[in-house]
Amino acid sequence: MLHGMKSRGKREWSVYLVRCADGSLYTGVAKDVEARVEKHNKGVGAAYTRSHRPVTLVHHEKGFTRSKALIREAQIKRYPRPKKEALVFPVPVPVPSLVQDSMAWRQKRGKRPVHKKVE
Repeated sequence: MLHGMKSRGKREWSVYLVRCADGSLYTGVAKDVEARVEKHNKGVGAAYTRSHRPVTLVHHEKGFTRSKALIREAQIKRYPRPKKEALVFPVPVPVPSLVQDSMAWRQKRGKRPVHKKVE
């Protein structure tokens, strides 16, 4: 955004991924994703999905202006397939084990775990 300009766009746009009948992924933007997926399945959506029906919604990101949604769509379209699949099936990070490792390391070194007061 240019300095001094105000953002006037409403954050009502979404970026979505649908999985087509042949397993391919299609990325698009819409205000109403459910209605857009219905259009894809009726054959009045994008030309690509017309010949790859039915489609199923597999990923949905909300809260964009139209401009930001189009930028995010282009970004996702540039992703290689494994990175797109990671959006659909995110790999969980084992946070508890990281905390346990940190506490074990501190105990070996003779340091007590740091506990912060929550106010």
